[in-house]
Amino acid sequence: MTNKIKFFLPILGLMALIGCKTAQLGSPSIQTGLFKVTILYPNGEGSTFDMDYYETKHMPMVAGFLGDNLKFYEIDKGISGRTPNDKPPYAAVGYFYINNIEEYGKAIAENRDAVINDFKNYTNIQPVVQISEIRQVVHPAKN
Repeated sequence: MTNKIKFFLPILGLMALIGCKTAQLGSPSIQTGLFKVTILYPNGEGSTFDMDYYETKHMPMVAGFLGDNLKFYEIDKGISGRTPNDKPPYAAVGYFYINNIEEYGKAIAENRDAVINDFKNYTNIQPVVQISEIRQVVHPAKN
C-alpha cells in the first residue's frame, strides 16, 4: 500500500501543477462591478490601421498609464461584418477593464497628449470611446 502511495503522490502533484497552469491560461475573469472602456475604430474608405503597432506599442503604453486600476485589456481585429464577405464595421476594438472610472479619467487626462499624439503612428481613424458598467456576466452551463 505504501508503495502505491509513493508511486501516485508525484503523479498527483504533477497533475495539480498542470491544472494550476491551465487555469492561468484562460481569459481573466470578467465580473460585475468592473467598468469597461471600449475604443472602437470605425472602418471606412481610406482608413488605415497598423495592428502590430497597436498591439505592441500603443495599448501597452496606455495600460502603463492606468496602473493598478487596470484589471486587464483585450484587442479585437475586425475580420468581417455580418457575413464573411462583408467588410468589418470596425478595423479594431480595444477594451480596458478597470475598477474605478475616476482614476481612469485622471490617468488619461494626465497623459492625454501622449495618447493622442501616438494615434498617427498606427491609424488615421478617429476612435469612438464608450465607458460601460458591467452589470451581468453569464457563463452558460456546458454539458
